[in-house]
Amino acid sequence: MKKKLSSLLALLVIFTLILSACSGGGKEKASTESGKGSEENPVKDRGNEIVIGVSGDPQNWDPIDTFLLDWSTVATSVFEGLVDRTIDLELQPGLAESWEYLDDKTLQFKLRQGVTFHNGEPFNAEAVKFTFDRLLGAEGQKGPQYSNYTSIESVEVVDEFTINMKLNTPDPVLLTKLAGYGAVIVPPKYVAEKGDEHFNNNPVGTGPFKMTGYKRDQEIVLEKNPEYWKEGLPKLDKVVYKVIPEASTRLAELQTGKIDIMKRVEVSQAETVKESGFLELQEVGTPTAFSLRFDVAKKPFDSKEVRQAINYAVDKEAIINEILGGYGKPISTFQSELSFGNNPDLEPYPYDPEKAKELLKKAGVKEGTAVDLFIPGNDGNFKEIAQAVSFYLEEVGIKVNINTADSTTLTSDLIPNAKAGHMYRQGWGGWTLDFDNTAYLMYYEGEQWNPSFKNEKVEELLNKQRASVDPEERKAIFKELTELLYDLAPELNLYSAVDLYAVNKRVQNFQPPHEDRMRLEEVMVK
Repeated sequence: MKKKLSSLLALLVIFTLILSACSGGGKEKASTESGKGSEENPVKDRGNEIVIGVSGDPQNWDPIDTFLLDWSTVATSVFEGLVDRTIDLELQPGLAESWEYLDDKTLQFKLRQGVTFHNGEPFNAEAVKFTFDRLLGAEGQKGPQYSNYTSIESVEVVDEFTINMKLNTPDPVLLTKLAGYGAVIVPPKYVAEKGDEHFNNNPVGTGPFKMTGYKRDQEIVLEKNPEYWKEGLPKLDKVVYKVIPEASTRLAELQTGKIDIMKRVEVSQAETVKESGFLELQEVGTPTAFSLRFDVAKKPFDSKEVRQAINYAVDKEAIINEILGGYGKPISTFQSELSFGNNPDLEPYPYDPEKAKELLKKAGVKEGTAVDLFIPGNDGNFKEIAQAVSFYLEEVGIKVNINTADSTTLTSDLIPNAKAGHMYRQGWGGWTLDFDNTAYLMYYEGEQWNPSFKNEKVEELLNKQRASVDPEERKAIFKELTELLYDLAPELNLYSAVDLYAVNKRVQNFQPPHEDRMRLEEVMVK
């Protein structure tokens, strides 16, 4: 049976490759087979700038209003926080030169002097206080970032370049969070004078690039910040992001020289990129995990046995190998191996369709029961995965209706409002590299991306690990938590992602980010 299913997945990949060839990918491949490297680079007169093709637009640039990776891809170059994280995921000073705990609940930051926002406004302690008052106040509480920072009681100004962050409880992941999206520092006068709505579309930060143009769902223009505090950076004069939802169109734009970097290369496109004389395929392991989450308020997924059955019914290993071409890693819970809290003792649910049928029968699920699955319409890889999952579930008696939606609509509207069917694709960036962030937002009642799951023991363990700063104690708590979640099976865990980027060889010093946060200040062109 497994051989038959793996063969079907292989056929799906071959069929996709044929379609790619018919749509133009094959023509490009044919032109390079006679001699890789002989092609002339189509980019001639772009100057000291690059163009990047991305798949989505976060629709809002205010850092307290979003949790989308599409935001971080661009806005990491616009905004900065007190703490920074290198492209290799190491914490380092950002807008704060140093920090120390004065006591268990007081964290003091010494701020960097001589930094200005893009509008000329000075960066100082008042800007930091304003940022966190806003994040933790009425405006911030409307958005998805707030819950990450509730351990902060207040920010007090000590002097112009010193602040004390008062905590209401210990927070073992606070410094990592401060290197994240929501805690980037914003200009007080600009936000107060222009208002939140204006700030949504006209962001101002202290980063190496300033946003000078934005056409929603079309393009974002960044230009060099000549007053940037890191001497000699950035090296580029301009970066333009083109929003191109379809991967096939992004690849065509790359091949004709209209863009320099393509984000989210699909597996079926990898060989075309490799065979080009002027393109390079770059891959990077990520903390991003992908699952099909269940709406546990909807039958039959209100039953743990049914959720476990789905996990047994799907051959995740075959999906990784046959559809993703090996560009993925198996996961047992909704986190990657890069995440603190990952339990290496837990093996992913094995492929066992007979066990799945047994559990479904025990739960009283009738053969032919139909369920709705929602996925983003612009993710070609996941369309194939959804088709494979549909096939596996049909083998155990469940019919899957695959629905597509715009990725932003799915993430920001359908999922939070429990309108994403019985199960839906959930990708999670794991940006703190700590299971706390993922688990709290996915499993704590009332959180934006948790429309229906509730378990008192899960919440007890989540609160317990947040109250400790002892790594060994937290590791033990996460071990218990992951074992519990493994049994409850609130999702079908599929894989952690290996991301693919295609880069024109004129681009120098570009390193693909582990967590979508492109760092471009060192990038050059030749």
